[in-house]
Amino acid sequence: MPTISHIIHEIEEFAPPIYQEPYDNARLITGNKDWDCTGALLSLDCTEAIVDEAIEKGCNLIVAHHPIVFTGLKSLTGKNYVERTVIKAIKNDIALYASHTNLDNMWHGVNKKIAEKIGLKNTRVLKPKQQTLSQLQTFVPVEHADTVRKALFAAGAGEIGNYSSCSFNSEGNGTFLGNDEAQPTYGKKGSLQTERETKIEVILPVHLQQSVVAALKKAHPYEEVAYYVVPLNNVNQEIGSGLIGELEQPMHEQAFLQHIKTVFNCDCLRHTQLLNKQVNTVAVCGGVGSFLLPNAIAKNADVYVSADFKYHEFFDADGNIVIADIGHFESEQFTPEIFHEIITKKYGNFAVHFSELKTNPIKTL
Repeated sequence: MPTISHIIHEIEEFAPPIYQEPYDNARLITGNKDWDCTGALLSLDCTEAIVDEAIEKGCNLIVAHHPIVFTGLKSLTGKNYVERTVIKAIKNDIALYASHTNLDNMWHGVNKKIAEKIGLKNTRVLKPKQQTLSQLQTFVPVEHADTVRKALFAAGAGEIGNYSSCSFNSEGNGTFLGNDEAQPTYGKKGSLQTERETKIEVILPVHLQQSVVAALKKAHPYEEVAYYVVPLNNVNQEIGSGLIGELEQPMHEQAFLQHIKTVFNCDCLRHTQLLNKQVNTVAVCGGVGSFLLPNAIAKNADVYVSADFKYHEFFDADGNIVIADIGHFESEQFTPEIFHEIITKKYGNFAVHFSELKTNPIKTL
C-alpha cells in the first residue's frame, strides 16, 4: 500500500510545485504524508460533500485541482464552507491535496486534456514562461567528460524541445593547488597542477537543479567539483499558460461551437459575434482565461475557448477572434482524469475513485 507521500510524489513529478503561480496554494493542506493511503478520491473541487464521499468510499486522500484553502485561515469555527470542509477532513483523518496552477502550466497538463477532448493536433504552449530554465557549466578531465555528460543527461539535463542529450563542449587547461587536507585525483597536494579539461554546458529546467547537481557530483572524479548554475530568461516551450493547436479538419464556426458545447456538456455557452469563417486554429485555457486573449489573437487563433470572461472583456475580441466561454467547471472538469492517469500508471492495483458529485456551484435554467 502506498503512503500519501508516494501518491504526492508521483503527481509532483508530473507537475512540480515550483511552477505554481505566486498566489496559489498547491500542496498537502491537511493530513500526514506518512499515512498509508487507503484510497484516493479525485475531484475538481473539495467540499464537505466530497469529504463525505471519501469517507463512504474508504479513501483517506482527496486529490483536487482547486485548493480548498487559498489564503491563511485565522480561525476554524465552521463559519463558512472552507472551514467546515477542513474541520471535517481533520476530524476524519482525511488528507486534502491540491495540484492547481502548476498543473495548468504544464504542457501535458490541464490544457492538453482540453485540447485532446476538442481534437486539436500540433499543440504548443500559448504563452511560454520565462525564468524556468538554467544553464549548468562544469569542468571535467577530458577522459571523464563522456561519463559526466551521460550522468547529466540521465538526470534530465540537456533536453531542448524534441531533442535530448544536448550540450556544448570546449577544451582548455584547468589549474588547481591542493592544500595539506586535499586528496587530489590528479597531481600532488602542495603542487600546482595543470589538467586538460572539457567545459560542458547544458540547459536544465529549474525543478531538476538539485538532482542534476547531485548527479554531477556523483559522476565527477574530482574531490571538489567546479560548476556554475546560471538562471536564464529563455522562454520554456513546455511550461506556460494556455495551449494552441489545429483541428484535424476545419469546421464552420457554428458547427465548432456546437461541437465544444457537446464535448463539455455545457448548459450555457457564451460567445462573441461570429465572423463567418472556417475554424482551423484554436486556443484554449482552462478556468479564468481573459489574460491570454491578446496571445490568442497574436497567434492568429480563430476561436479562443476558455471561461470566466467579464462583460467588458468580450469587447476585446474586436472582430479578430471568436471568444467561446464554456464555464469554469466545464473547462476543467476532465482534470481528475490526469490525476487518475498519473496514479494508476505507478500503482495499477491501488483504489482510485472519480468523485460521483458534480461540484459546479453555477446552475442554469
